[in-house]
Amino acid sequence: MSKLQTVDTLVIGTGPGGYVAAQRSAQLGMKTLVVERSHLGGVCTHVGCIPSKALIAEAHRFELHRQWSQTDGSAFFKNAQAFKQGVVTKQAGGVRYLLKTAGVEIVEGEASFIDEHTIAVKHTGMDQLISFKHVILATGSRPIELQALPFGDRILSSTEALSLSHIPASLIIIGGGYIGVELGQMYAKFGTEVTILEGGGQVLPGFEAELAAPVIRQLKADGINIITGATAIKAEQDADSLTLHYLKNQEQHLVRAEYALVTVGRKPNTDGSLGLERIHLRVTSRGLIETDEQCRTVIPHIFAIGDITHGPSLAHKASYEAKVAAEVIANQPSVVDYKAIPLVVFSEPELSSVGLSETEAKADAIPVVIGKSSFGINGRALALQATVGFVKIIADQASGIVIGAQIVGEEASTLISELSLAIEMGATVEDLAMTIHPHPTLGEVIMEAAENAVRIIRRNRNIEQYV
Repeated sequence: MSKLQTVDTLVIGTGPGGYVAAQRSAQLGMKTLVVERSHLGGVCTHVGCIPSKALIAEAHRFELHRQWSQTDGSAFFKNAQAFKQGVVTKQAGGVRYLLKTAGVEIVEGEASFIDEHTIAVKHTGMDQLISFKHVILATGSRPIELQALPFGDRILSSTEALSLSHIPASLIIIGGGYIGVELGQMYAKFGTEVTILEGGGQVLPGFEAELAAPVIRQLKADGINIITGATAIKAEQDADSLTLHYLKNQEQHLVRAEYALVTVGRKPNTDGSLGLERIHLRVTSRGLIETDEQCRTVIPHIFAIGDITHGPSLAHKASYEAKVAAEVIANQPSVVDYKAIPLVVFSEPELSSVGLSETEAKADAIPVVIGKSSFGINGRALALQATVGFVKIIADQASGIVIGAQIVGEEASTLISELSLAIEMGATVEDLAMTIHPHPTLGEVIMEAAENAVRIIRRNRNIEQYV
């Protein structure tokens, strides 16, 4: 056992929550140490956000190459995997650089609570004891494994799906959420025969039907077979394929493929050797840790952020909470405010959403005005041959303040930031409409959607005055 080391702030985990928390803590003058049991940068950097987006980008490049030449898919995919790994390595190096330059000490090993102010870190055959005044838990999550379909040679999680050495001839995806759609479409563009099984009535179940519809049309155009209302029950495997049994309309069906990919959600990393039970920090039935508006748990000096807390499993949510937790520890009056957390799907076309949807606003009995505009007549979209989709802005009817927005179309992942800012600062649709957008750009579709909302508001006011 090594000598006891004491720090102001201990951070467990170096994903987009952990490394940001450690960096911010050190910037605020606290002696900070971060513990990582696997790879610096966490799931997002190594087997999540970064590698998936690199492969998705490469799939689009391959699709363009294939239009103009007889590009060999196998060779292209091998290069794509090498490119992806290069991006991951560079990103991980960037995380290490940011921590080092901020003055954060990095300890590699597995952390386990001894008591409320002490952890042991197991690495290279010995334990290192660390005492802390405050700790930020940022241990992230892992793919959910179905009992009937345990991960193995033929049944993959997203981790293995991102590291295949070849393009599979066929792939069954169980779960039609954003991960299943992104990876399914990526492999379909490389030539894989893809089938998506979704238990609900549509893929991308978290989005309104009109928003998901253009993506679903493109999935089908990419040759993806979508089966909704389906429940996977078992799989039979042989040397080079598997047969999946599923239920639909109370009837059993079969589908065969080289691999199956399970994307039914993620499980928080609050179990195992972390030892939360030793400090009597309870978790919910889903393994989540309850926190307050300052990311503080029921134990005042222990904080939790990211995938191990309530809310969507989003890297940017974790990074946001990380800054709040570090600032609270530094006695700053920070609190979380989730009204403007964007959701993004890197499908084709891309999807994004922030704030309230029209459905949610109506459910809350909020009178709203809807401003919509299509990419179809936008000059930049026409030049890019990317005219599918629209921008939809939801505004409070009385004040015109933007309370929500959805985008389906080219660069939706980038465009949503303008609308997130609008919600965060309490801007009105008139503010957006009066903002000069450069021409020709896709951002003009936001301006036009806002102008349409302004027209409706003014028309309604004129009608009220007349009445």
